Amino acid sequence: MIELTTETLAGIECLHATPAGQRHQPLPTVLFYHGFTSSKEVYAYFAVALAQAGFRAVMPDAELHGARYHGDANARLGRFWEILKQNIDELPLLEAALRRDNLIADRRFAVAGASMGGMTALGAMARYPQIQSVACMMGSGYFMQLSESLFPPLVADTPEQKAQFAARMAPLTDYDPCNHLEALANRPLLLWHGEADEVVPWAESVRLERALRDNGLAQHLTSLSEKQIGHKITPSALTALVSFFKQQL
Repeated sequence: MIELTTETLAGIECLHATPAGQRHQPLPTVLFYHGFTSSKEVYAYFAVALAQAGFRAVMPDAELHGARYHGDANARLGRFWEILKQNIDELPLLEAALRRDNLIADRRFAVAGASMGGMTALGAMARYPQIQSVACMMGSGYFMQLSESLFPPLVADTPEQKAQFAARMAPLTDYDPCNHLEALANRPLLLWHGEADEVVPWAESVRLERALRDNGLAQHLTSLSEKQIGHKITPSALTALVSFFKQQL
């Protein structure tokens, strides 16, 4: 059995799942991030599966999502990359709140996510050495390049528009995982992708895997894919993530 609650950590509403009766005990902890225009509730099955496996799972709302959504869908569509950056910036606040209550067992702290959440996990891995292991489901480690085709912040046809685009994206440059391959290589990393993904192409995970392997940085990498699967999580993907953390956290 498990316990699943909604609570606020560091001012952010989160789903919080643990094995029954262990809510206040230090546990290996996975911070899991949902996808763009989705919600923590939609991805709650990850929290359930992780808690059933003995982990603490914490799933925060991203900015402009869930309890933080103001109702303007069009405005949100132009802020994908700012929301991704904010996820990464807020992670230490969530970790600190959990550690303040002694809820994380020693160094057993991991980050995972799907789609935008998977990119959040990779971006966090590139910045925060205290994260022990990471799982990126149907994400990308190439923020700056992908921003030209995936939810670009604005149309960039004219020289002036291109300059505005570059200015909007500039704060994310140092967050781009592809610029920090060594930081993705010194801890266990799971990449999972559907090979028919129509939103974040499978090629994004293939490209990152190849970059790590070509640079001799794949010793801790697990890369999995599923044929004929689009931009969605399958039961086998969920099983793979839980199995990964059982071994690596």
